[in-house]
Amino acid sequence: MTPSHRTGGLSRRHFALVLPSALLVSGASGCAAPHQGTGRPGDPIVLTLLSHYASGTLKEALQRPVDEWNATHDRVKVRTKAVEFTDLLTTFMVRQAAGQGADILHPYCLWNGQLVQAGVLRPAPSEHAEEIRRGYGGAAVGASSVGGKTYGYPTEVQTYALYYNKRLLREAGIARPPRTWHELEEAAYRTARRDGYGNTLVQGFGLSTYDDSTTVGQTLALLNAAGGTFVSADGRNTAIDSPAGRAVFDLEHRLIVNGASAPGVNVYKAFQSGQVAMVVSAGWWTGSLKTEMGKDYRDVGVAPLPVPEADDRRATLSTGFMLGVNTASEHPREAWEFLRWLNTEKVSVKSAKKGATATRMSSLQVSVGSLTGRAEDMRTLLSQGSDPNLRPFLDALAYAVPEPNVAGAQQAKSLLRKNIEALWTGQQSVDESLRTIRRQVDQEVSRSW
Repeated sequence: MTPSHRTGGLSRRHFALVLPSALLVSGASGCAAPHQGTGRPGDPIVLTLLSHYASGTLKEALQRPVDEWNATHDRVKVRTKAVEFTDLLTTFMVRQAAGQGADILHPYCLWNGQLVQAGVLRPAPSEHAEEIRRGYGGAAVGASSVGGKTYGYPTEVQTYALYYNKRLLREAGIARPPRTWHELEEAAYRTARRDGYGNTLVQGFGLSTYDDSTTVGQTLALLNAAGGTFVSADGRNTAIDSPAGRAVFDLEHRLIVNGASAPGVNVYKAFQSGQVAMVVSAGWWTGSLKTEMGKDYRDVGVAPLPVPEADDRRATLSTGFMLGVNTASEHPREAWEFLRWLNTEKVSVKSAKKGATATRMSSLQVSVGSLTGRAEDMRTLLSQGSDPNLRPFLDALAYAVPEPNVAGAQQAKSLLRKNIEALWTGQQSVDESLRTIRRQVDQEVSRSW
């Protein structure tokens, strides 16, 4: 349910997407961190913003607009604090219990139900909630909402699509990427190769127990494409033990049994080495591949996620983050005003298109190889000199399904991954996996938090 860089270390954050400098927002920078204050004359209010943007390009990208705000606002200043993603949820909860919670929080949307249940997140005021509903796609709004209430401004949004190796498909006599599951399965068998000892040389379709992106993430993307969901609409039980869920598990099981997939392979290394023909993953990977593969990146294509039948409606998975305000903040009005400025105010971008504008957050995300849920901004920022492989992820914003963010979602995701891996490695059958997921996840999401 979450991209790999969220749970197994921030792997994509070690790479910077090489983008034209024209896409960067013009703005002030270099403002020193403000001192704590109270808001009295000569002593400004200082808001703290806690995120996982702890190092490298992410830290620098966030600091640019924060410095711009601090340089142009005298009464309210913003100070950033950061921890590694693996510590972020625990930090939110522990600091809240200790009365040391930050004013502004940047959670992974999967956690929103738990944070709301724990009284950490403040609902967005009506005028901000309206701006969010009006300015962002449905998946981003859904991920930032719990129980019908909106709790923050969506920031990074990731959608899932099909990566494929053009050369491997071409060598197998396949003229275009698959559009249906039947075509996907056929292409996987035709492109898979093993040596005389049965060792995998090329996976036709990349399944991997390496991380969440190639276990939970792509499984849920396929589940959404089949019209299914992981958790029921009321959030009280799992819905994966359904015809759609069974179809996904059957597909993955066949691909492994028939030799087209080898779950023990690290798909990230194997794909960039030309040892995987196709794999489902999120858009963040595009920048990493471009950096790592060099001239071989020309073999990489991206297509919409295949659907079971040709006339089926498109759907895929989206994951994301948001910026919200802590219930314990003493200055919520000022915090929401900063978030409005960061996420909704349009500013000029140095683009080939004269007069082009976008929000600061959208420009921030594109500068590090990501997307936001603001499709208009994305079309502006990706229109000139950008990688065409990003386009399917942008298009998917219109039909992506947000991962469920009920109170027990984090643990439910971990249980789902465990059972998917048991299926892939032959420890459980399809029936056993579905039954076990239903029993374990139902217990988790239905219990009182």
